[in-house]
Amino acid sequence: MSNKKSQDNIFASPLSETVDFVFDKNVVDVFPDMINRSVPGYSTIINLIGVLAQQHANPNTRIYDLGCSLGAASLSMRHHLIEEGCEIISVDNAEAMIERLNKILERDTSKIPVQTLCSDIQDVDINNASVVVMNFTLQFIPLSERKKIIAKIYAGLNKGGCLILSEKLAFPDAEENEKQINFHHAFKKSNGYSDLEIAQKRNALENVLIPETQETHIQRLKESGFSQVLPWFQCFNFASFIAIK
Repeated sequence: MSNKKSQDNIFASPLSETVDFVFDKNVVDVFPDMINRSVPGYSTIINLIGVLAQQHANPNTRIYDLGCSLGAASLSMRHHLIEEGCEIISVDNAEAMIERLNKILERDTSKIPVQTLCSDIQDVDINNASVVVMNFTLQFIPLSERKKIIAKIYAGLNKGGCLILSEKLAFPDAEENEKQINFHHAFKKSNGYSDLEIAQKRNALENVLIPETQETHIQRLKESGFSQVLPWFQCFNFASFIAIK
C-alpha cells in the first residue's frame, strides 16, 4: 500500500475547471501509485518487457525507452540484459520525470549505462537499435504524427530488432468498447478511486490520450515494414504488441 505522501489524490476533490492532463511535478510525485492503480497488468507488462528485451538485445547496440516516465521499463531491461556493450537511452519530454529518473538511477546497482534525454521523441535520432520500447506513449502523440514515428523507429532498428508497443485500446464495436471501459473503471474503483476521481481524470485525458484499435496498430506496424506483429498481452482495454523487423 502506498503511503499517504505518494498516493494519487490529484483528482480527489471537485475541480471548478478540468484542464488537460500534464505530466508535471504533482503527477511525478504520485506516478508509481497512479500507474499501478490505473493500468491493469502494469507490473506484469514491466517485468516482461525486461524478458522480451533480453531475448532481442544484441551486443553493442542501443536500447531505447521512448516516453520513459520514471524509467520502470528501462530499469526492468537494465536488470534483465546480459549482452555486453548495450546502452539504454531513456527519453521523456517531461523535465520533472527525467530529474526524478536521474535520482532513481543513482541508487540503482546495475552497471549497464543509461543515458537520459529530456526531449520530444519526434526529435530523437534512433540508430543501431536492437530494442525500442514505447510503453503507453504513442497514445499521447497526435494522430497525424504516429505513422512517421513508427517509420522512424523501424528505420533505426537493426534487422531482427523489435519494437515493444503498449497502448490503451479502443474497440470498433461500440457495445464492446463501452463494456471494456466499464471493466477498466471497475478495476480503478477496486483500487480505491472514487467515481469523482475517475470522471475528472477521464475528462482531463479526453483531448490528450487518444486510443486506437488493435487493428489500426497492427496495420500501421505492418505498413511500416515490420515482418511480424504479435499481440502478447491484453487486460481489458490495455494491450501490448511486439513487432519484429
